[in-house]
Amino acid sequence: MSPAMMGTIGILVMFVLLVLRVPVAFAMFSVGFVGITILDSSRSALSLLASETFTLASSPELVVIPLFILMGNVASETGMSRKLYDAAYAIIGQFRGGLASATVIGCGGFAALSGSSVASALTMGKVALGQMDRFKYNTRLSTGVVAAGGTLGILIPPSTGFVIYAILTEQSIGRLFLAGVLPGIMLLLLFIFVIMLICWFRPEFGPAGPATSWRNKGKALLGAGPIIAVILLSIGGIYSGLFSPVEASAVGAGIVILVGLITRVLSLNALWRAARDAVVTTATVMLILIAAHLINPFMALSHIPAAVGELLSGLGLGVTGTLILILAIYLILGCFLEGFAMLVLTLPIFFPIIMALGIDPIWFGVLTVLTLEMGLISPPVGINVFIVKSVAPNVELGDIFRGVLPFWLMMVLAVALLILFPQIVLFLPNTMFG
Repeated sequence: MSPAMMGTIGILVMFVLLVLRVPVAFAMFSVGFVGITILDSSRSALSLLASETFTLASSPELVVIPLFILMGNVASETGMSRKLYDAAYAIIGQFRGGLASATVIGCGGFAALSGSSVASALTMGKVALGQMDRFKYNTRLSTGVVAAGGTLGILIPPSTGFVIYAILTEQSIGRLFLAGVLPGIMLLLLFIFVIMLICWFRPEFGPAGPATSWRNKGKALLGAGPIIAVILLSIGGIYSGLFSPVEASAVGAGIVILVGLITRVLSLNALWRAARDAVVTTATVMLILIAAHLINPFMALSHIPAAVGELLSGLGLGVTGTLILILAIYLILGCFLEGFAMLVLTLPIFFPIIMALGIDPIWFGVLTVLTLEMGLISPPVGINVFIVKSVAPNVELGDIFRGVLPFWLMMVLAVALLILFPQIVLFLPNTMFG
């Protein structure tokens, strides 16, 4: 059997295992280990497993994952995320669709703490859906806003998706974090724009809320002050060169915990829950990364990346055409696979092609992560849609998918704008790193 055939069989077996709900890490580990054993030797497979596990476990760059997750968990436990939402609502809640726009802003703010789309959708769903229901918002709009707004968690830094991409492609985490800032803000503004558009044509979808006095606006902003300060300090510190992404994660987590203890809203039990969840999530990510470092050499031994590269080159699509085709493949796969699984499975194949075409890896990383976001709200999997369904069990799943459609179209527009104007992605990292 040829190496290419062995590689193809391995990929098919891995998809079958994922369909059968085998955990991503174990599916990749099994295929990678067995594949390397067949194509090379069991000694080589065992050696890679030992060396890559040690290398990853001792990598200081991965410290950002548990610390940023801990920061987001503590913010959720202490109610800081709700205060950010309350501040946004106090400022714009009196306008049509204001509550929905405040939810998007709240999702963006929480995303800048947690780095997790699922956590953003779950937290803001619990905070905002009840409020929007109280003010008679259409359920399609309210659930669509939470599901779509949650996707900002994988784009607005700190993003776990960027960390995984950086580790797998050996790119700078700091550059990727900065590259995600402007696209994240742009997407947030596009979401607010589509909310305003919907409420302009269908005012009953998002009725205006009661006006808030300037005094109450000030109180709400003051209450959200600590979380706003942490966001600005973390991202601003990285941009200014005051500290690295690892140091930013430590500073952010430390400040959030300190504020919670000083204000006496963070109990030891809550801190334990937040820390335990951060450990479990980090362990899951580490297992996926270890498995990924077995899949990568298996792909190289099977010559699959080279074969796919030759196939794409033979199509004669050019650089932009090939890029769009790869993103389209990500979009289709996103309808069936979880985002991290897609990154790990596809980057060993597509990244060498991207580098051979001379495409900037940081630009490609942001485009890839944004396309993965679209998979989070695309049927039939749409993880964020099912998260919102769990928070709003009385809303039909079809209504939630219809509610996210306008936001999905805005994400398509965002991808198009980033392809047409790469400087939206590259301006901040090039300004800082030169």
